[in-house]
Amino acid sequence: MRDTRESRLLLVLLIAIAFALITVDIRAGEESPVDGARQAAAAVFGPVEKGVSTAVDPVANAIGAVRDSGERHNRIATLERENAALKAKLGSDDQTRSRIRELDEMLKRAGAGQYGIKGAEVIAIGAAQGFSWTVTIDAGSKDGIERDMTVLNGDGLVGRVSTVGPDTATVVLANDPDFTVGTRLEKTGELGFATGQGDRALSVQMLNGKAKVSPGDRLVTFGSRGNKPFVPGVPIGEVVKVDPSRGDLTRTVWVRPFVGFSRLDIVGVVVMPPREDPRDAVLPPKPEAPKPTPTVTVTVTPSGTAGVPAKPADE
Repeated sequence: MRDTRESRLLLVLLIAIAFALITVDIRAGEESPVDGARQAAAAVFGPVEKGVSTAVDPVANAIGAVRDSGERHNRIATLERENAALKAKLGSDDQTRSRIRELDEMLKRAGAGQYGIKGAEVIAIGAAQGFSWTVTIDAGSKDGIERDMTVLNGDGLVGRVSTVGPDTATVVLANDPDFTVGTRLEKTGELGFATGQGDRALSVQMLNGKAKVSPGDRLVTFGSRGNKPFVPGVPIGEVVKVDPSRGDLTRTVWVRPFVGFSRLDIVGVVVMPPREDPRDAVLPPKPEAPKPTPTVTVTVTPSGTAGVPAKPADE
């Protein structure tokens, strides 16, 4: 195209239309009028993203070994067998060993909570999908993935499914500013609502303004009606700061999430909720406090009376 006045006006018009669509999309959220276009794009470009990811990642196909771990009968035994089979398929380099550890931890969490999960791999992140904290996974409606399903990994809550294509799905991460999840405090059961704060700690509004909360306390998901978008018992994070209580109806605490959102790789989508609330069973045991080192006291006894020399041995 030649650089003419008409071509410049056309370019400015297209840019203006693009910004208008972005603004409408952000303000409308999940009810966006362009949601249909987004899903159509997912249907077209999803297989391309998935194909490229598979081509450059020699172990991508192995993730499918954990995609059918949702049977209720002997679920833990099934997870263990699939984990062993997956290990046998994978190699022994550093990256592979790291991914095996991730799978191990994820399967342990799923087994502890009795969650039926579909394994998936993160194949795209963030900016290409808007201004929110999101990732794309290589599992979609063909794999039984639906909107508003809980997503976790070996550390805890990753987020929830927001958009689903045939081969891929978009996951809104728990640190997204528009993300909110009901929480329950370990042991005491105090309830609250956690909101994402980007790369900062999660903000949690405790419903009881007089709730006793201390740094180091841990939180799990409270769960949703019908288990969507959240199943109960998924670890969220650890309290790092507690705002002073001023007699308000609510109280704010700050929680460091267990999940590292900038290094996501393998995740699990919960396609079958637990039969009952696992409560705190999915949380890992707290490390025991180190035992104090015993103090050894040495007493030295003098060989003679002070000021008086000891007698020679031959006297």
